[in-house]
Amino acid sequence: MNKTHVLLIEDDDEISRLTAMYLEAEGYRVSVVKDGALALSAIKDIQPQLIILDLMLPGMSGIEICKLARGFYRQPILILTACDDDVSEVSLLKMGADDYLVKPLRPHVLVARIEALLRRNKTAELSSQAVFTISEQSNQVSFKGKSLALTGAEYEMLKLLHKHAGKVITREQCCQALRGIDYDFSNRSIDMRISGLRKKLGDDQLPYKIITTVRNQGYKLINE
Repeated sequence: MNKTHVLLIEDDDEISRLTAMYLEAEGYRVSVVKDGALALSAIKDIQPQLIILDLMLPGMSGIEICKLARGFYRQPILILTACDDDVSEVSLLKMGADDYLVKPLRPHVLVARIEALLRRNKTAELSSQAVFTISEQSNQVSFKGKSLALTGAEYEMLKLLHKHAGKVITREQCCQALRGIDYDFSNRSIDMRISGLRKKLGDDQLPYKIITTVRNQGYKLINE
């Protein structure tokens, strides 16, 4: 029995009822939120494996929810829209969604899309595992067998993240790591170093798979 927890954010009572009923019959665990203003807190509290998100919601739009959720949520987001003119591949990427479906929903297509997103997400996590080798004697770093050309500040930042992989590193800790390397300890400076690292790791597109931003906290190296 599939125990995947799906969060359905949909204000239409009949659509949410039928969708939840069908997914539960397929073995999914479903939670429903009908007010956009409650969506972000629900995502944080429930931590679902996948989100089904309607674009038109009271309280906060689906587009805004998706953009804000991507600051802390890395699992698949499937958008629901009443008209495919509202959504394009470009706008999906900008808002951080993974796929979309046009209403009225066809249950078998919905399940197929969910299964595809879950498979793709699992494959991406496995294939993007951050395998690093850091030599403190030579200050050399390799990632997946390839040597990385890092600046001194990028090296110190990555070394700190790698040492505490899976844990949030605050901006203050990042600043401490740069002392003696770089005299600009502003938030902008930290962001620039993280951005540089992401580009060199091939991780500069949302959702980030290696170095994530934890909203109002700092950064975290994941998938170690």
